Amino acid sequence: MDDLNKFQSEFVKNSCYRMDESFRMIRISLEKISEKEVWERPNTSLNSIGNLILHLCGNMTQYGITSLKGTDDLRERSIEFSTKGGLLKEELIERLEVTVNEIKTCFENVSIERLLVKKKVQGYNFSGIGNIIHVVEHFSYHTGQIAFWVKQITNEQLGFYDGQDLNIKNED
Repeated sequence: MDDLNKFQSEFVKNSCYRMDESFRMIRISLEKISEKEVWERPNTSLNSIGNLILHLCGNMTQYGITSLKGTDDLRERSIEFSTKGGLLKEELIERLEVTVNEIKTCFENVSIERLLVKKKVQGYNFSGIGNIIHVVEHFSYHTGQIAFWVKQITNEQLGFYDGQDLNIKNED
C-alpha cells in the first residue's frame, strides 16, 4: 500500500471513530431525558435536542453523503428547525444511527480522486477531505451542545468516560 492509500485509510478510520464517539455520546445523553424534554427549547433563540438531531441528519447527509457520492441534494434545511415534535427519542436515535452508518460507508468507499476534487456544498467550495472534516467537526460541535443542554436539564454528569483514566500521559 502506498503512502497516499495509507493516509486515506488512516484518515477514514479516525473519521469513522469520531462519528461513532459522537453518536455514542448523543445516545447516552438522550437516555437521561424524557420524551418531552427532547423537544423543549431553552429559549426562543436556541433549538431543541430534537431539532439538533434532525439538523445533524440533514447537514451530514448533505456534506457527507450527497457530496461524496455525487447524488442530488434534496435537503430541506428549514424543516430541521421548524419541527416541534412528532418523533420519539428512539426514532431520532434510529434516524441518526442510519445517517451515521451511511456516512461511514461513504467515507470508507470514497476514492482518492473524490477526496481531492472540490465541489460546492451549501455555497462553500470544499474538497472531499474538507467535507469529511466538516461532517466530523459539525457532529462533534452539536454533540457538545446536546450534552450541555442535557446537563442543564438533569444537573447530572453524563459518564461519557466512566471507567477510563483520562489522566494518563502521552506516550511515544
